[in-house]
Amino acid sequence: MNTVKFLSALPQFLILLPAAASCYLCVRNQMKYTPAKTAGMCMAVIVPYSFAAACIYASMRVDMNLLLLPSLVVFFFLYRLTVTIDLPRCLAIYIGVCSIETFPSQFAYAFDARLHPMSGAQNFSVEAALFQFVLACLLVAAFAYPALHQFSWAVENLNFPKIWYSTVIISSVFLLFNILAVPISYSTLHAGRMYYLFPMLEGCALLVLITFYVLFYQGARLIFEHARLKEHSQLLEMQSHQYASLLEHIRATSRLRHDFRHSVRLLASLAENNDIENIRTHLSEYENILEQNIHPNYCANPALNALFGYYHEMAVCAGITIDWNISLPQPLTVSELDMAALFGNLLDNSISGCLGAPETSRYFYLTSKIRNGDRLYIVSTNSFNGTVRKGKNGYLSTKHGGKGTGLASISAIAEKYDGKTRISNSEREFFVDVVLKI
Repeated sequence: MNTVKFLSALPQFLILLPAAASCYLCVRNQMKYTPAKTAGMCMAVIVPYSFAAACIYASMRVDMNLLLLPSLVVFFFLYRLTVTIDLPRCLAIYIGVCSIETFPSQFAYAFDARLHPMSGAQNFSVEAALFQFVLACLLVAAFAYPALHQFSWAVENLNFPKIWYSTVIISSVFLLFNILAVPISYSTLHAGRMYYLFPMLEGCALLVLITFYVLFYQGARLIFEHARLKEHSQLLEMQSHQYASLLEHIRATSRLRHDFRHSVRLLASLAENNDIENIRTHLSEYENILEQNIHPNYCANPALNALFGYYHEMAVCAGITIDWNISLPQPLTVSELDMAALFGNLLDNSISGCLGAPETSRYFYLTSKIRNGDRLYIVSTNSFNGTVRKGKNGYLSTKHGGKGTGLASISAIAEKYDGKTRISNSEREFFVDVVLKI
């Protein structure tokens, strides 16, 4: 075994350690295991692999990429098993980190070409390998803060697979560009001004890639803000609808109060004639009128009460039997918009499910209770037609081909508040149980 080649290859494989750290920085809240356990697992896999791969490279005339690239595919699946995010986000982070980590190697080739102008990439020196490893660690340190804050925020809040797949394409272009740009012979870098142009071009490419990621983050912020404003607008519309219903209720009860004296006179006249049967009939009719004008009040929060009132009217119009018992903290100790999104998706999905059931068997039961002082338990049961679509990561939408965004949003909000969601179904009933910290 060639010791020099082993020492030059080992840092090139150990670069996987800072690359792994970069992958996990963006998903610090979506890791299946603790950071310490995850770090131990990475060390237990990457360090022995690096030594073994360096030994193979030093003993056989094998191209570095022939060893490294297939291994990256295997490492991706291992990475996928240690995080809870979906495939598009997982792939976007992994390919993005891989593309960023190719730039230290390119700068290391330029450094090696200066030290050994008559050599080439196949004879990468130990000094250049150490330079590459140090540069990779510095790059991770430079990106640590934005990865922990800005990009981890995007991972948590941006749930649009097509957008994440678009970043995969862009990152893959830069990754392939750097793989193809590896100087086989350093003599090509010393032709004309190429020695100065090569690192300049690589620096510009890195700057362009970083700019793309910054613009991606800014775009994610705009998309999220638009979605938040849309939810707020829908809440305002529901409150406006609720206000109109309240005005109509006030007018109706005003007419009832005005007509009440006539009812009293009629009842007095019937009582004088001892006409008990007609008194009962008149009181029954009056009771029905009162029940029709009773406006439900589910909670003290005006926005959420408008939300419940809106879907209450929708359910009644659809002939759905409802039994809702709502208990929420007063005042709210969590985001009003988050609660509106959670209950809005829950109510909308449940009522949509009921509409698929026969009209004579439509029902929707909803209960929310505060337990132990800081936990909100939400239990929902609704009838449906028994048709469900399931994928590897849970229930799929019956309205389109992808994952159900309503259920995904409910789960995301529960996780945001250190809670969890359990979704299940029987032959004719659909169940959603949510618990979150308030």
